[in-house]
Amino acid sequence: MSSNIATLSDWLTHIERVHPRTIEMGLERVRVVKDALDLAPRFPIVTVGGTNGKGSACAMLEAILHQAGYKVGCYTSPHLLRYNERVRVGRQEATDDALASALSAVENARGETALTYFEFSTLAAVWFFMQQAVDVAILEVGLGGRLDAVNAFDADCAMLMSVELDHMDYLGNTREAIGFEKAGIFRPSRPAVCADMDPPQSVLKHAAEVGADLLRVGRDFGSQAQLQQWRYWGRHGERHGLPHPVLRGAYQIGNAAACLAALDALRDKVPVSANDIRTGLLTAENPGRFQVLPGRPMVILDVAHNPAAARALASNLAGMRSEGRTYAVFSMLNDKDIPGVISAVRSQIDEWFVSGLAGPRGSDASALSEELTRAGVLEPLSTHETIAAAYAQACDRAAENDRIVVFGSFYTVAAVMAARELMRRAR
Repeated sequence: MSSNIATLSDWLTHIERVHPRTIEMGLERVRVVKDALDLAPRFPIVTVGGTNGKGSACAMLEAILHQAGYKVGCYTSPHLLRYNERVRVGRQEATDDALASALSAVENARGETALTYFEFSTLAAVWFFMQQAVDVAILEVGLGGRLDAVNAFDADCAMLMSVELDHMDYLGNTREAIGFEKAGIFRPSRPAVCADMDPPQSVLKHAAEVGADLLRVGRDFGSQAQLQQWRYWGRHGERHGLPHPVLRGAYQIGNAAACLAALDALRDKVPVSANDIRTGLLTAENPGRFQVLPGRPMVILDVAHNPAAARALASNLAGMRSEGRTYAVFSMLNDKDIPGVISAVRSQIDEWFVSGLAGPRGSDASALSEELTRAGVLEPLSTHETIAAAYAQACDRAAENDRIVVFGSFYTVAAVMAARELMRRAR
């Protein structure tokens, strides 16, 4: 089969079809193929889980460790425009050919084992990191933790950024149930950084039961924001005069503190200097997470797709100086808490431009419009056939001092990024 698949695009089409279900929780399939590939990494692994904050933590860790001179492998998901975004070495996306080779290696090893798209991708990424002989790897959990494909690999340090209500069809409908699933990435006698200020008891209980070395924010590490700088404190002392992360949002200091706690815990394996930390915080990149694009009117991209992330978005918008109106380009998947997201952010929006998303999980524009109406958003509100059309209309409406906020899903942000690229090429 693999000999007939040539391009990365062909491979991606193939791995979408191998398993009859897009998501199927469990580690049995991954472990079978992992053993067949002899994937036993000797480099340290940082596994990053949680409802929100994973992408920011991965970005900051990657930037700091890269600045320190390490060859860093970073695996994240989902991607916005290119699959290659998921797999990076040395802060460079893997090439089409390299990814095709990695996916081919997994295909040749799997035999009759049917892997999901994410399982295929995870095994290919780790295989590629081993081929590249990276010094350290950062692996972002896709869904949950305990039964996520990433958890087939033991973390030298696990990070749990937050526990909120999301993916409840798979993880449970309470924070306690979700916390148990997410804490599944903890390992005996190894550091487990918990950045949630109020973790569910299930997280604390699981850490104790497996014997993880739990580092809790507020108890074992923390941060103090100052006017132009911030201070970190942890088990191994303090760091003063740290620059505010280039990633936007007041909550990013908390994410950065969790990263420093993880790096402190791994100091014997991958030591970093104060300058590495400062430069890393100022050079980290995490597209689509409260990303403010240059130019006027201001365009803000945010993949916020659950109420907690929407509350953070609303807080960021409220904290930004704005002299004009705020226009929302909005769409979400139908298995998300659409009313919760709308409720969290509606006070910051003056006008809504709504579109549906394609596919079985996509909401249609009329359903979203009805949810907005139920939430008390009456006018102005318009629906559009595509996200690109909604964005184009928002651009026509917005004046120089206004701002356009694109949010609700990775797909929403990706569609606007693609539309902007087409606009750029047409000029």
